[in-house]
Amino acid sequence: MRAMVLIRPGQPLELQNLPTPRPAPGQVLLKVTACGICRTDLHVLDGELTEPSLPLVPGHQIVGTVEGLGDGVEGLVPGQRLGVPWLGGSCGHCWYCDHERENLCDNARYTGYQINGGFAEYTVADAAYCFPLPEDYSDLQAAPLLCAGLIGYRAYRHVADCEHIGFYGFGAAAHILIQVARHHGQSVYAFTRSGDTETQQFARDLGACWAGPSVELPPRALDGAILFAPAGELVPQALRAVRKGGRVVCAGIHMSDIPSFPYEILWGEREICSVANLTRSDGEAFLPLAAKVPVETTVHPYPLEQANEALDDLRHGRFNGAAVLLP
Repeated sequence: MRAMVLIRPGQPLELQNLPTPRPAPGQVLLKVTACGICRTDLHVLDGELTEPSLPLVPGHQIVGTVEGLGDGVEGLVPGQRLGVPWLGGSCGHCWYCDHERENLCDNARYTGYQINGGFAEYTVADAAYCFPLPEDYSDLQAAPLLCAGLIGYRAYRHVADCEHIGFYGFGAAAHILIQVARHHGQSVYAFTRSGDTETQQFARDLGACWAGPSVELPPRALDGAILFAPAGELVPQALRAVRKGGRVVCAGIHMSDIPSFPYEILWGEREICSVANLTRSDGEAFLPLAAKVPVETTVHPYPLEQANEALDDLRHGRFNGAAVLLP
């Protein structure tokens, strides 16, 4: 099978021919039909996430059809369409797993990081961590729901009771979650890089009541804010934007260092929290909700062999929405 392979962080992916994997007990073999590209992929490629299993096939927003089943897999059939997210497995018996917080398991393993992912024609995945996908979505449209959507939704749950929400960084996740927020009658304020008027207009087109540069304060105090951009300097900026009692949610898996800031902008029972990965219950809640809203994903398809170009376009903000590889 063809696959894009990371040999060493800091280097471009290499197109290679690899043996088609075989499913082990509890696993499913999938023929990949689409795989979303995510900023987490950049963190892996750049070496900012330091524990990849090299050589590695990246990609963790996988849509595929079942080609084979390992021993012990029940409830799945050949030809069935499934989605594979970032969280690829956990120990199943620690405190976190016992309390349905497997996203925090110390022995969790991650798709496209410690498990070969979807930048390939085939992949294997733990059947317990695969999700059926809503029928209304094409493979191309469904792929961004599996990380930008799922982990974005986990972050959104922390501000679900807020009337006025700020999104710092308006990429793949924000363009999905603004549709969920508007569905629930919330007002969204979109923050982008200075001068990025195209993305600001994209946010307005999706229903943002205000859009502007992240260095500015919004026209009113926010009840909560989500930081999708991995820029630590945005944390104090968001704290200044939320009212007393407001919450700032850091949604990324990696962030640059947070600069020191005066206690007065945290005081007043403001909160900072982070979001880590996703749980199976997040998928079970979000995917049907996405179909109900319905969330419409803005996607930019690339052939598998153009993965490096797609990653570079993501890095430099050359598109709005999400990029998806098609094997």
